[in-house]
Amino acid sequence: MNNTALARAASLALAAGITAGLAATAPATAQAKPAMEKCYGIAKAGKNDCAAGPGTSCSGTSTRDYQGDAWKLVPKGTCEKTATPKGNGSLKPIKR
Repeated sequence: MNNTALARAASLALAAGITAGLAATAPATAQAKPAMEKCYGIAKAGKNDCAAGPGTSCSGTSTRDYQGDAWKLVPKGTCEKTATPKGNGSLKPIKR
């Protein structure tokens, strides 16, 4: 094998290795996103992800801090551990 053919073969082997490495990491990256859940009563005014009671449309429409019927997405399992001045977050709307 001459130097040109050897260099070409090495380049192809390197490219194949990089492609295989990228293909192997792509599914892992997609799976890295944590499961999320709705957490009521933890959003600051105007910072909710959705649902903020009568007269509001959705995201960013809560009118007061820690509004019980406004939710924010949080990593699964952290909602009820999230403390606010009005108590912990809830997986269900809070009547305050």
